[in-house]
Amino acid sequence: MTTTLDGAFVGTPAGPLSIVTGPDGAVRAAGFTAEPESLLPLVHPGLRGPVRRRADLGPVTAAVAAYLDGELTAIDAVPVRQHTGGAFQAHAWRVLREVGPGRPVTYRAYAGLAGRPAAVRAAAAACARNAAALFVPCHRVLRTDGRLGGYRWGLDVKRWLLAHEARTAAETVADKENCRKLTASIIH
Repeated sequence: MTTTLDGAFVGTPAGPLSIVTGPDGAVRAAGFTAEPESLLPLVHPGLRGPVRRRADLGPVTAAVAAYLDGELTAIDAVPVRQHTGGAFQAHAWRVLREVGPGRPVTYRAYAGLAGRPAAVRAAAAACARNAAALFVPCHRVLRTDGRLGGYRWGLDVKRWLLAHEARTAAETVADKENCRKLTASIIH
């Protein structure tokens, strides 16, 4: 029996973000394209199915909207289901979801976070095989020299995502500091 998947796209300042989810609502693929069906080659054959277009994917679409509005951790709770090429890749994707917005890491640091500091190429391969862009934030990984490096959806998209996260994270820190100062001045 073939599983029908749901697909939709969300307009973002970086371009259209298409998302494909399974019947359980877990993201199976996401990428910066207007055609959700074009993401199917990224999905493991055992997780593929025909895509039914939707205008909205409920909590997944809401999480993306919240992320775009500055609630950068809104995408963290969205479930993702990808088929892995092995235990390291599955672990590396889980670790990648823990890399915080506004705090990108290098491939070397990412390999270390995944418990295999010498496995820089394996860490890079995990990023390259990631089908659930944004939700498994491979855009937060930089070359060892700190430059952008590659990104399936283009360096302009990666640059925008990193700038959005850095700007929003900085604003959040500034807001917290201003709130702390205001509270201190009211108390004293």
